[in-house]
Amino acid sequence: MIDPRQIEQLAQEWAQRLTQFLPPGLKGFRQELETNFRAMLQNGLEKLDLVSREQFETQRELLARSRAKLDELEQQVKALEAQLKK
Repeated sequence: MIDPRQIEQLAQEWAQRLTQFLPPGLKGFRQELETNFRAMLQNGLEKLDLVSREQFETQRELLARSRAKLDELEQQVKALEAQLKK
């Protein structure tokens, strides 16, 4: 899952950008904007069903090993088929 510190940092950055466009009287709403943006960001990211880099790398390695084994088995099948044709 996404690191909560990254979400916090992203929310702060976007809140800062958004407050640049607010009229001077509304700049006090920065904290509220940041809180709302953080909640929306967290909610949106949770819907994406993301995995951590560690989980991704583990699955990638497993897939690579499976692919290598499949290639090996395909070669064995081809060899056996060649023997049967003789």
